[in-house]
Amino acid sequence: MNKKSVFFASFPLLLASLSSCSSHYQLSGVERTRIVVDKRFDAQPDAKAAAFLAPYKHQVDSVLGPVLGTVAHDMAAKRPESDLSNLMADILVWAAPKYGEQPVLGIYNMGGIRAALTRGEVTYGDVLDIAPFENKICFTTLTGEQLLKLFSQIAKRGGEGVSKGVELLITADGQLVSARLHGKEIDPKAAYRVTTIDYLLGGNDGMSALNEGSQVNSPQEAVNNTRFIIMDYFREKQAKGIVVDAKVEGRIRIDNR
Repeated sequence: MNKKSVFFASFPLLLASLSSCSSHYQLSGVERTRIVVDKRFDAQPDAKAAAFLAPYKHQVDSVLGPVLGTVAHDMAAKRPESDLSNLMADILVWAAPKYGEQPVLGIYNMGGIRAALTRGEVTYGDVLDIAPFENKICFTTLTGEQLLKLFSQIAKRGGEGVSKGVELLITADGQLVSARLHGKEIDPKAAYRVTTIDYLLGGNDGMSALNEGSQVNSPQEAVNNTRFIIMDYFREKQAKGIVVDAKVEGRIRIDNR
């Protein structure tokens, strides 16, 4: 019998002996603390750790480091409306003509925006942080009645990313008070072309109305991933010398009356 056979033969016996032993240790309490990892740790760098990480850092930086564009100020996603969620919804509308589409509005969920942007340069890695999922752009047609249902669902969630031209007034407890699109009331019988991500098209994140649409266009090739669309947007703005400057505009407002 070789050593490996002896080990495998003995291992079950070891487990059995350990399981039969009773421990005199008892949990007396649980504590937690918050450790802030910031630039203070750079004051006394560990030379050995830095040397170990150096080749990996070079490789990672070469992939994630390229600059795609610039933002004018810090941006983060929050309800009911935010500069970053506005930007993400606007980018979907911006990309639509490349797919032969002309949507009247875009929807991007707050939960799909997984990081913030810091004023200044935006890198490949920054966009991966914001959109790490395999969500892809898609299009669907909703009736006005279905669109109002969608807006009610967005109100219930306290707000989501909506594109320029959307005007929702909601209550603090999640009720839709009014809805307008590009300055007009929603016609329940009209058809509205919407762009969103395929995750939401499946009715997820409480927006089931998006799953009720028709004439769906949902390209599934990897190049249609939202992260690549976001990257293309920043590249185009950078090529034109434009600093991206999204703002909160009152697309979703809380009725405080």
